[in-house]
Amino acid sequence: VQLVESGGGLVQPGGSLRLSCVASGFSFSTYAMAWVRQAPGKGLEWVSGINSLGDTYYSDSVKGRFTISRDNAKNTLYLQISSLKHGETAEYYCGKQMANSLAAGLDYWGQATQVTVAS
Repeated sequence: VQLVESGGGLVQPGGSLRLSCVASGFSFSTYAMAWVRQAPGKGLEWVSGINSLGDTYYSDSVKGRFTISRDNAKNTLYLQISSLKHGETAEYYCGKQMANSLAAGLDYWGQATQVTVAS
């Protein structure tokens, strides 16, 4: 299993980015996927998840500003992030759930893409 994130960068408060995660080594379309993040000095925070049917779920802190999606033909997971806040500087990881359920837990994740929010 390999997950490769990209799309991070430096963005001003209020700005937007689109993160991508290319998956390989497993049947991508049959698993739920998630995005988690880790801010400097803090623990992992679950951000969003999507199952194989395209049902989406968000943490309260990002609901309405972030959009998760997937392209099963391209084995790619996306996270459109907008209206970024200073406190959202973090490493963003995509993760593979152990089943087609967001309750199943993550068994693989990528190397992360850095998102830095600064004026």
